[in-house]
This record gives sequence, structure tokens and C-alpha cells, in this order.
Amino acid sequence: MKSKSGVARYWRQYKWSNIFAMMKNNRADPDICDEDFSGRLMVITGGTSGIGYYTCREYAAHGARILSINRNREKSEQLCEELRRDFGTDCDYRIADFSRLEDAKKVGRELADMKEGIDVLIHNAGVYLTHKTLIPEGLEMTFVVNYLSSFVMNYIMKDKLKAQKRARVIMVNSEGHRFAAWGLRLDDLNWQKKRYTGLGAYGSAKMAQLLSMLILDKHLRGSFVTINAMHPGAVKTGTGKENGRFYNRFKSAIIDKMSRSPEISAQALYYLGVSNSIEGISGKFFNLTREEIPAPPALDMEAAERLWKESLRMGGLEDGEI
Repeated sequence: MKSKSGVARYWRQYKWSNIFAMMKNNRADPDICDEDFSGRLMVITGGTSGIGYYTCREYAAHGARILSINRNREKSEQLCEELRRDFGTDCDYRIADFSRLEDAKKVGRELADMKEGIDVLIHNAGVYLTHKTLIPEGLEMTFVVNYLSSFVMNYIMKDKLKAQKRARVIMVNSEGHRFAAWGLRLDDLNWQKKRYTGLGAYGSAKMAQLLSMLILDKHLRGSFVTINAMHPGAVKTGTGKENGRFYNRFKSAIIDKMSRSPEISAQALYYLGVSNSIEGISGKFFNLTREEIPAPPALDMEAAERLWKESLRMGGLEDGEI
């Protein structure tokens, strides 16, 4: 889908009311859920820092068992020791680097083979890169880490989730999906034809995540498994630390000073994962805990179906039904 056709396709679908709602929601605090979650299992990617770390603590504080999937073994062990000490909860971890598709497949299969049910699955791992970086398979890293690896995991796990009857899947998305204002270039997901920018790549990956959610929601209908996406708020995290001294100085001096604590993101993720008030709600985008209408390209079912097929190919998965 080229940019010109994207403008023609989506221009009239944009509404100022949706933009104003986003601006209002950006200033709001999340709704709080105090419901107990004792003994139930929360699985999260990227749980050793930032939003993931505070989310692990939030769930553990309510009695949940934690399974965190991270790159670093030492930090994973420290996380579990801390959660056991502070909350007396069970904690385990798996090691996976989500810039490697084989790692995403491996951990997806391990989770799919688990006999116990997963109550909440949170896709939190992400990256922001100012320069184009390719993984060994030749795919662009921002797209892989922020979208394709979570797609691969969801695809491998979808039958297990349906079979266990009940679960909530939450994808940490972003209002940054709006940077892909005219949709995805489905003929150039690897940024070979157009000029790479950090914001463009990040927005496209988050847009892809929202589109794949539409199709996965169709797969899950008829079960009590839901999938939703959420913007975690403008919070201070370590995302982008890979981008060099200048970017990190700018982030520390400007961005971080305008950002809030990632604890609000953790509170929102607990609410979306546990609260009875959103039972059965699926395929939606939330700004923290406020349901919101995403950018028009994120609601394009035709683009979602095309992306689904292309993602299966890029992920090296067997072709499956839409």
C-alpha cells in the first residue's frame, strides 16, 4: 500500500473528536483494580526493567505467580529473588531475545506445551532505534522486536489459549502507531524502498501489532480468551538506550523530565488483565484504561488480512487460515 493510496483511503476517516479524546486521555490516570489474583499465572515479556518490572511487582503484590521472559539471565534471577522476598510469590523465567525469531518460536512452543493455564499474557518487550538495524535473517529489528516476535508467539499459542477456555492477552502498544498515519507499506515492511526513520519504523511496528490483533481476535471468538492493546502512557523507561550518547542525553534532559512513573502503566496492565469490568471485551485499543479509537489504518481489515499472510511468511510459519 503506497503512501498516496493510503492518503486517499484514510483521509476522510480521521475525526478531530478522536484526536481530542487521545489528548484528554493522555492526561488521565488509570482506573485502579484491587481484585485479588492469588495463585493465578501472569506471563510477561521484558519483565526485568521499566514497565515490565513494575508490572511484575503489581501482579505479585496481588498474589499472582510470575513467569517473565527476558534476555538477561542474571537480571531474571534477581527479579525472581526480589518478588519472592517482597511478596512471597512464585516466580520463574525463560531466556529469549526477541530480536531472534528462533527464540520467539522456542519460547512460544514452550508456553504452548505447558499443562497449566496462562491467565494473563502480556507482550511488553520492545525497542526504539534511530538507525536501521537488521537481524541475522535480514529483517529490520524494530519490526521484529515490537511486532513479529509477538505475532509468532501468539500464532503458536493460539490453540493452547483457546483450549484452556479463558485467558487475557494484552499487547503494550503505543499512541506512536499514529506515526503510520496512512497505513503500512505492505510491499516494504523491511524498509528497503523508503527512507528509514526511528519514528516511522516504531509507528509501523505498532500499527502492525494492532492490525494483527484484529485477525487474532477473530481466531479467538467463541472462547473466553480476549486480546487487547494499550498505550502505557508517557512514562520514563530505558527504551532507546541503544541509540548512542546524543539521543540518551536528549532523552534524559527533555523526554524523561516530561514523563511519568511506569507504575501507572503497571496499574493499567493489572486493571486490563484482572478487572471484571472489561470481562469479554476484546480487539480494542486502550490509552491506559480508557478505551480509545485508534488511527483509521489500524481498523482496516483488508490490510490486516494481507499483513497476516505476510507475517506468516516472514516469521517462517506454516500458512494458516485467516
